[in-house]
Amino acid sequence: MTKVSASIVTYNNVKYIETAVGTLLDSVKDPEIDFRLFVFDNGSTDGTIELLKEKFSADPRFTLKCGGDNIGFGKAHNKMLSEFDNFKADYHCVVNPDVVIKDDIVSKMVNYCNEHPDVVQLSPRICFPDGRDQILGKKKPHIWYLAASRLRGDEPSKLLSSYAMLDADYSKPFEIWNATGCFMFFKGDAFRKIGGFDDRYFMYFEDCDITRTLKKHGKVLFFPDAIVYHVWARDSKRNTKLKIIHIQSMLKYYLKWRTL
Repeated sequence: MTKVSASIVTYNNVKYIETAVGTLLDSVKDPEIDFRLFVFDNGSTDGTIELLKEKFSADPRFTLKCGGDNIGFGKAHNKMLSEFDNFKADYHCVVNPDVVIKDDIVSKMVNYCNEHPDVVQLSPRICFPDGRDQILGKKKPHIWYLAASRLRGDEPSKLLSSYAMLDADYSKPFEIWNATGCFMFFKGDAFRKIGGFDDRYFMYFEDCDITRTLKKHGKVLFFPDAIVYHVWARDSKRNTKLKIIHIQSMLKYYLKWRTL
């Protein structure tokens, strides 16, 4: 029996959270996988907590923990490290509250990692709800790549195409430096070894950071056989407060890794 845990951090996500939790729980069908989902609420005031209790409290695979304040993405996920350790999970998923899971991707990733012991992290294929691929960075987040991402139009520029490695063969796994935070799949021992996320990041760049850290311990791969459907509101492009947080996190990343 393989043990897999997952964590979702939510903050005022009542619009999406039921679908994310419900489809994730429903998707894990392999009888050889013992699955647990831990949700940490960052002080929601929009009915998220009440909805989760009503819809999922009867499911023994589901655990809800509530914090009083919004402490950020990485720090909140780290709050559930004790649950992850107590469960003795072989693998761990970090999941956004605005995703939809349509098939048993957890089993696919478990099977692949069991066959490839040198892999410490997988990043699934991320699509919009209508099935279109989301153009997401897979190389180190060079400052010019980020500028291209901010200025993106309807068609990806040459820089953005390079950042997303669109010229790679998407029919098979390949190594990457940057895995999107909306769904991350970790080998349990590696996740324990690094102590989870660097919680100096409130939001943004913690996914780039943990990917780069884990590459010291094994391979990080893009895994196109698993598909996650993601709303991807890109709030930091419209919200001034989130834009400032994004810039602050970017500076923390570049200072830590001494690179632009």
